Amino acid sequence: SQASFEEDSQQQPAVEHWKTLMPSKGSKEEPEIGCQDAGGVDETQSTEQLNVSRLRSSSVEIREKGSEFLKEELRKAQKELKLKDKECERLSKVREQLEQELEELTASLFEEAHKMVREANTKQAASEKQLREARGKIDMLQAEVTALKTLVITSTPSSPNRELHPQLQSPSKAVFRKGHGRNKSTSSAVVSAASQNMTPEPVSRECKEVDSILFAEFQAWKESPTLDKSSSFLDRIYREDVGPCLDFTKQELSELVRVAVEQNTLTIEPVASQTLPMVKASAEECSGPKKCALSGLPRTCKHRIMLGDSANYYYISPSCRARITAVCNFFTYIRYIQQGLVRQDVELMYWEVMRLRREMSLAKLGFYPSEM
Repeated sequence: SQASFEEDSQQQPAVEHWKTLMPSKGSKEEPEIGCQDAGGVDETQSTEQLNVSRLRSSSVEIREKGSEFLKEELRKAQKELKLKDKECERLSKVREQLEQELEELTASLFEEAHKMVREANTKQAASEKQLREARGKIDMLQAEVTALKTLVITSTPSSPNRELHPQLQSPSKAVFRKGHGRNKSTSSAVVSAASQNMTPEPVSRECKEVDSILFAEFQAWKESPTLDKSSSFLDRIYREDVGPCLDFTKQELSELVRVAVEQNTLTIEPVASQTLPMVKASAEECSGPKKCALSGLPRTCKHRIMLGDSANYYYISPSCRARITAVCNFFTYIRYIQQGLVRQDVELMYWEVMRLRREMSLAKLGFYPSEM
């Protein structure tokens, strides 16, 4: 309104100036000027009122637009607030779900841990039980090995242990055994050794002299014991003792007997009152209780042999049995040395080998005990 008033005030001098340029005649000029002044004041007032009304209308319009703008902003804020409320609600549900899953996971982990602990305890108990059983078996086996070593040390050809050498037993007490029966520990042998508690018998050294060549060959073999005939020690014994002792009239059967003795698959058993039927064997091969299958001579055969799993029995005379037994005793003893079961001085082992060689020499010459 002040601006419009200033505009009117600026325009008024121009009108007056225009009126001064064209003055009217007489006294009529003054009243016209007064009328014009009154009209100008009215016009100014009306302009001011118009401006005021305009201002009022513009302020109302601005107020309405401002209220509409504020309402729009309020609606937007409310809408955003509702969206945030929904987001908060969704996040709250997610948090509750995560908490529930975490609790379930924790419970399952604890349950799995308890299960693993129970299984571990069960396995530990089973392992401890197996360990106790294994230790018990080890103790039992150690006792058997100790008893077997005692049997081996105390059993010599001069005084053999009849539990360890079943072929020396009488026919009524002999027990059928596969092989020579000397390289396996049996319950009877262990019980016998444990009950008798025998001590090693020293080998007599009277009237004996160690042969330096034979002793050197035995010492060299003792450093690396083997059953291979390539060693000078075994090669000599094969040539001088084993070969002649197992050289029978029946050459083919003699070779089979030698192989069975070397492989420890020879079985000697006494002939019972009623012999078992012969399977897959001719009368010429097996002969009979009155004829030796190895020598071919008519002899009373108290024992018979079986070679491996052939199921063929061959009746042998006491002399042939003594020769086979002497060779078996030698191989049994050197097998014990090879397996580390003989804990004696080297010289004592050497004299034991010489004693076994003497038995083979006597047996091949026809000497044998009367109980054969």
